[in-house]
Amino acid sequence: MTITQLKYVLAVAEHKNFTLAAEKCFVTQPTLSMQIQKIEDELNIQIFDRTKKPIQLTDIGQKIVTQAKNIVNEADRIQDIVEQQKGFIGGEFRLGIIPTIMPTLLPMFLNNFIKKHPKVKLIIEELNTEEIITKLNNGHLDAAIAATPLMEEKIKEIVLYFEPFVAYIPESHQHFQKKEIEVEDLNIDEILLLQDGHCFRDGILNLCKNNSRNEGNHFQIESGSFETLIKLADEGLGTTLLPYLHTLDLKESDKIKLRHFAEPKPAREVSLIFPKSELKIQIIEALRSTIAGVIKGAIVFQNVQIISPLQKKQSQKF
Repeated sequence: MTITQLKYVLAVAEHKNFTLAAEKCFVTQPTLSMQIQKIEDELNIQIFDRTKKPIQLTDIGQKIVTQAKNIVNEADRIQDIVEQQKGFIGGEFRLGIIPTIMPTLLPMFLNNFIKKHPKVKLIIEELNTEEIITKLNNGHLDAAIAATPLMEEKIKEIVLYFEPFVAYIPESHQHFQKKEIEVEDLNIDEILLLQDGHCFRDGILNLCKNNSRNEGNHFQIESGSFETLIKLADEGLGTTLLPYLHTLDLKESDKIKLRHFAEPKPAREVSLIFPKSELKIQIIEALRSTIAGVIKGAIVFQNVQIISPLQKKQSQKF
């Protein structure tokens, strides 16, 4: 059997369809089917149950796929070792970034990184945390930038910076006159939240987990963007919390509505995360170094309390 054949097996296992797997592997469907049949004949077993729709792995097929992932990763590592030895930083690199980090951090480092490492072809995707974890584990991302800790067994985390939460309080609100606020000042029922699926939302819920709730509130609003939350707050519909970097681009008329927390300031931990196999580690280190160089002048807070992005019920998605 060959590495290419194993890659075909992994593609079918992922997509549960021979035609779609062939498209993703850039070969014809008959070619892919023939190569997989060769492996099955060689091993004298069936990897896939073709009678089911969609196609399913057999019991032995599941074990083979697990081993195939290890073999393909180790084969990729050989090229990685050669490139590290030569000091080569280049090639395709797939990076995921969560939506609440992408708009502020990406413009800060992307141009610098491209200039320093012109041989790297960055392919960047905006993905939520759950999608990032899945793609990292499936080998469809090389690294990602997300709020941590995530406590994922197969994923390594390198902390990039700590980003404080900042309250946005309209002038009509009772806490507008305060110079800084306490976590106890927050009313979870009047905080405008991002939609479910954003880890920043989960961080806010964890921050306010000890605050009392009013079950009689008349409405609940969730949005996919901070801009919408700010506008709703200005209409007197509540307050909201923003990541510190997002506040830097606000209009001066909006900045007067920002209130920092008393120390230790609640903050999220932002990390560069990647599989523990550490493939393309030279590019990962180049990314870390570039981001560290641009972020140190933007975030200078030291006394912070890290708020976890994980939902309290570990079985739930975040």
